[in-house]
Amino acid sequence: MKTLKKIIVSGLSASLLVPAIAKPNLTAAAAQAPEVEAESALVVDFETNQILLDQNAEEQRGIASMTKMLVEYILFQEIEAGNITWDTEVTISDYAYQISQNYELSNVPLRQGETYKLKELYQALAIYSANGATVAIAEQLAGSEPAMVDKMRELVESWGVTEYQLYNVTGLSNASLNGNIYPGSTEENENVMSAKGIATVASHLLKDYPEVLETSSIPSLVFQEGTSDAIQMKNWNWMLEGLLHERPGVDGLKTGTTPFAGATFTGTAVEDGRRIITVVMGAGDGVTNRSQRFNATDELMDYGFNEWDPAVVMEENTVLEETDPLTVHNGKSDSVEIMSAETAEFLLPSGVGAEDVTWTFTPDEEVLNEEGELEAPIEKGQEVGTITYSFEGQDLGYLDESSHNTVAAVTSESVERAGFFSIIGTWFGDFFGGLIDRF
Repeated sequence: MKTLKKIIVSGLSASLLVPAIAKPNLTAAAAQAPEVEAESALVVDFETNQILLDQNAEEQRGIASMTKMLVEYILFQEIEAGNITWDTEVTISDYAYQISQNYELSNVPLRQGETYKLKELYQALAIYSANGATVAIAEQLAGSEPAMVDKMRELVESWGVTEYQLYNVTGLSNASLNGNIYPGSTEENENVMSAKGIATVASHLLKDYPEVLETSSIPSLVFQEGTSDAIQMKNWNWMLEGLLHERPGVDGLKTGTTPFAGATFTGTAVEDGRRIITVVMGAGDGVTNRSQRFNATDELMDYGFNEWDPAVVMEENTVLEETDPLTVHNGKSDSVEIMSAETAEFLLPSGVGAEDVTWTFTPDEEVLNEEGELEAPIEKGQEVGTITYSFEGQDLGYLDESSHNTVAAVTSESVERAGFFSIIGTWFGDFFGGLIDRF
């Protein structure tokens, strides 16, 4: 393994803990990252949630029909819980019917008071972004759209997304809902979130319910085939197989367009066994250049797959030889060396190798005594602190709040407690040494 640059923090007081380092807006060493034609953009590694590109990804913007990923998540939850099945019959309310009849919006024709299987309504949502079908699903799951919005709000907050606005299940402007708006909201309100927020939604959806890809990857499907209401649903994700911007490996996830949000798209694809999530927001208006969001996503996917590579920066059980061993009090050994508890692996941008990664060791003061020592006996593999990794002097960025760029630091061997007379001798030495220091 290549030698790592090291920053060693082996001191034994709070003053020697590693200070927090502000996270950059653009992931470190990504100067060659493309700046795509979108107001916000984000690339995230699916497995680790490591951010590979951040273009204004904290800014709050309209999310339009990307909202429907939250409806999908709750739908899968309810099916998993056994509360409904794909064969559940859903009766179309007057509200869902009215929305479905607005063909300026994305819709499939629904008949008021008639029943449809939940699965076909879901397919209309996932493939064709059908708004009336989405309302019908929400009413089935929660009793009403406002009650479903409450569930959606609880869900995103449970994932740590605290900055958002959610007023309806479709992502439409409230002005398009025929007066059926969330209590306390206005007709001007529309759903809002950051690219990081919507990527968090996508990440949870894909991790918890990967079966969503079975439907999101369908290029086209006929709704109500064999009836007078039959309609060809062509997937709005034009990067799927056989569509205008086909890209191998793309299998999801959700587009969205409103005048307020512009053209948005949460994409996902797999290449060489690695999946990434991309988000573009405000990629034009979705009308004058309907390809803009997909061209931008194509650039993001090229970058995410081609310009980042996995690298092991420290193997499991690597002894931190350049870090001072921790002092052991009342032990048969006076000190113990520290090692990594697990292998540390990260994606690194092109031109950055494992040798460019630095690490810092920070002791856990809660396991140390007042003198900053470990108290014997000590077991091998006992956790004593953390090892934090960064490259080019900056922390690695992640989608969630968890600290992914750290591994536990543990003791490299066991240290037995010294015998009684040895401990007494140490006590006398410490005591009289302290007296001498006073005079």
